[in-house]
Amino acid sequence: MATTQTTILQNYIFSEFIIPFILMFFIIFAVLDRSKIFGADKRQVNAFVAGAVALIFVSALYPKRVVGNLILFLTVAIVVIFVFLMLYGFIASGKDGLELETWMKRGGFVIIFVAVVIAVIWASGIEWGAIDLLFKQPWSNTFWTNFIFVAAIAGAMAVVIKTGSKKS
Repeated sequence: MATTQTTILQNYIFSEFIIPFILMFFIIFAVLDRSKIFGADKRQVNAFVAGAVALIFVSALYPKRVVGNLILFLTVAIVVIFVFLMLYGFIASGKDGLELETWMKRGGFVIIFVAVVIAVIWASGIEWGAIDLLFKQPWSNTFWTNFIFVAAIAGAMAVVIKTGSKKS
């Protein structure tokens, strides 16, 4: 029989009781301490109330799952935002005399945004059904060719109109 090794962080007691208790205790304690609901310098009362609420929280299954899912979403969102800001920082930093024009920064923003969205879709392993629907149909080749031509003509017209209005 194959056995899997687990760390203490993967243990049921730790992941289902200790970590949620610590998380709720510190969040509630910080809110109570900062808001001074029970008065100033009442840290023992704040700790007792936070401990009681955290114990009640740990005993309930559904709120614990909701908070767990929200924390997972929060961590993924923070990493995605960090990656986006790090990539955009290369374009928008303007250090050492290299300052890009505004249109270049906006274009880079769009390119990086699309790249991060595609990277998140790829990293999460989402089924590419929408991609198949848009790009692997009998009509998609003609549609996307026409779409690119129309977008290029619209972009060229926008540039001409914008530069023409500046000269007036």
